[in-house]
Amino acid sequence: MKKPNFILFITDQQKASHLGAYGNRILRTPHIDAIAARGWKADCFYVATPICMPNRASLMTGRMPSVHGARLNGIPLAIESRTFVDVMREAGYRTALVGKSHLQNMTGKPPQWPRPEEAITEGEAWRYQPGNYDQEWGPLWRNDPTHDLETPFYGFSRVDLAVDHGDRVWGHYWRWLEREHPDVAEQAGEAHAIPTPDFALSKVHQAWRTRVPEALSTNGYIGSQTCALLAEYAREERPFFIQCSFPDPHHPFTPHGRYWDMYDPDEVDLPASFHESGMHASPPHVAWLHAQRDRNQAVKHTPALFACTEREAREAIALNYGSISHIDAVVGDVMATLKRHGLDDNTVIIFMSDHGDYLGDHQLLWKGPIHYQSLVRTPFIWMDPGCPQSRHNEDALASTVDVAPTILARAGLVPYNGIQGHNLLDVMAGRQRGVRQHVLIEEEGQRVMFGFDSRVRMRTLFDGRHRLSLYDGIEWGELYDLESDPMELHNLWHSTAHESQKARMLQDLARTMLAHTDTSPNPTALA
Repeated sequence: MKKPNFILFITDQQKASHLGAYGNRILRTPHIDAIAARGWKADCFYVATPICMPNRASLMTGRMPSVHGARLNGIPLAIESRTFVDVMREAGYRTALVGKSHLQNMTGKPPQWPRPEEAITEGEAWRYQPGNYDQEWGPLWRNDPTHDLETPFYGFSRVDLAVDHGDRVWGHYWRWLEREHPDVAEQAGEAHAIPTPDFALSKVHQAWRTRVPEALSTNGYIGSQTCALLAEYAREERPFFIQCSFPDPHHPFTPHGRYWDMYDPDEVDLPASFHESGMHASPPHVAWLHAQRDRNQAVKHTPALFACTEREAREAIALNYGSISHIDAVVGDVMATLKRHGLDDNTVIIFMSDHGDYLGDHQLLWKGPIHYQSLVRTPFIWMDPGCPQSRHNEDALASTVDVAPTILARAGLVPYNGIQGHNLLDVMAGRQRGVRQHVLIEEEGQRVMFGFDSRVRMRTLFDGRHRLSLYDGIEWGELYDLESDPMELHNLWHSTAHESQKARMLQDLARTMLAHTDTSPNPTALA
């Protein structure tokens, strides 16, 4: 039986509601919507963690961050880690990554050791095996023209890399732009942007109108490279897996060409919670962020979350929409190329994101350790032309860690010991109601915020109706009933009427965390 091909489209920082297929009435995404119309669209798909690097590592390994070790941004996924792409390559699949990887540190910042006078430890409890962990390091791509990746790279035999966000994105993309279009490369970046004096986000360096045209953008490059791979692979008999990974729509926003003003900030819809949040008592961490804004002390120029104004939220939503519409057009190009080469009848298409973004939800922007649905619930679409999907069980709980075992199962390959996700094929086909009763979400923060004494560490459990979040070292927590309170406005943590529900979920959290401890390697046989 002929093995299926796979294309996995993944965006960076896109919440589920920012797709037409998920009910958005303003955003235009006809090509992704067409894939969803022919496939299975998960309504309850959740991240393993709402942090880019560790969730991408969970996607690759099918394992939770606390187990694969890349718990937060800056900690690379160990070279010796097994990925589902390794299994596919070993089974004869051609494997390629086009675009963003972020399985290793790309910023060039070293580990955040304690200050010498405060140091209470020496070294680490475990050490990486020998390996090259500087392959995505931004300074090397910027300053060393000979720097490149070593392949296979976490299972990928071919990689066309894009590192970072905005319109100055390093890696193979930037080398291509400088080589083929040096005049355009010289005009990239915030310093050369078209002035946008009316944009509040431009004043805090979170958006600029780039002079790089659409065709030469990172989105355009990723699309053209993917199409070139399809043309090459169409001439061979071996199956392929391509991960087409967009750095957009992550901030800073630089929608190219017509996509900059495709959507008017004054005409987009704010999240329902934007105004409602100001009418209800917020939990302490959200109230802290609102107070920082109201005192004009909010830090708005970094990647960290902050409480925003209505104008900032509207601009962010409009520019985010523009970036997503651009991605949708590229997806359309790839799908047309797939069909032109006669590959569409045997290629499974997957669309997903690495995590969400508040984008005005509760008057917040970007991402952080507050697990509102806008952040932790993401799109997931699976379209298999060989197994036409009915609309079965689309409300079943699913997680990032479920992607790896599902792909391996569809490829007819056996998963490795230690994979923690579940195969969703029977759920999608209607043969099984669900694979889990709870979704576990982990978060290991790097920043000290909210007035806490140390960096934020938390765990969240979601059972399809209730969301419980527990913070390390903090007396209070969060409990929401999303059936009666879909905007998560009423924290029930201290509600006496919900004591039994909180106790049940705390017990379920303990059991779920126990179930997600490592089982690899297998125990030795009994003597």
